[in-house]
Amino acid sequence: MKKLITICLTALFVMGAAGFAVAEDVDVHANEGKLLKEFRAEIPEDHIVDAKALHDVWMKRKKGDSDAYLIDVRTDSEYRAFHIEGTDHIQAGHWYHIPDKIKDPNTPIYIWCRTQHRGAYVTGFLYKIGYKNVYLVEEGVLGWAKQGYPFVNKFTGNFKITGYRKKPSDFETEGYKIREWPLW
Repeated sequence: MKKLITICLTALFVMGAAGFAVAEDVDVHANEGKLLKEFRAEIPEDHIVDAKALHDVWMKRKKGDSDAYLIDVRTDSEYRAFHIEGTDHIQAGHWYHIPDKIKDPNTPIYIWCRTQHRGAYVTGFLYKIGYKNVYLVEEGVLGWAKQGYPFVNKFTGNFKITGYRKKPSDFETEGYKIREWPLW
């Protein structure tokens, strides 16, 4: 009996080690890129728009001349930091709530994130499940900021971003003598 248990455990160990060896050969970054291309291919080219097109729809919404949904899919903290006034927010990972809120698959929906990566996934998902009038906003809020369009948050009201960076400057990270918590 002990020999059988030893043989079984050895076999499991060998199979597990072989599984890890095979897993090391997987290029997950390349696979993610392929998946993103697959989702982006779901989006008709004429439904990939820029910040100017979003601004036009946003202005119509403000006037009550459009029933389009304008959905920011960035994280909660990104949205709270700044967003386009009057727009909806659903984190990209929670896109599956959209069908609960928007029943008509022909309703115009505009989706964006910081650039367009998460937005492309959400837009692709919506096309895959049957929506027909979804627009991906290229360059996301970065494109909106580059055009000089306003943002808002609950602390400062309206403002414009004059420069956008991915990481804090050296002065921002090292310039303060007292800091209760790190910024990034």
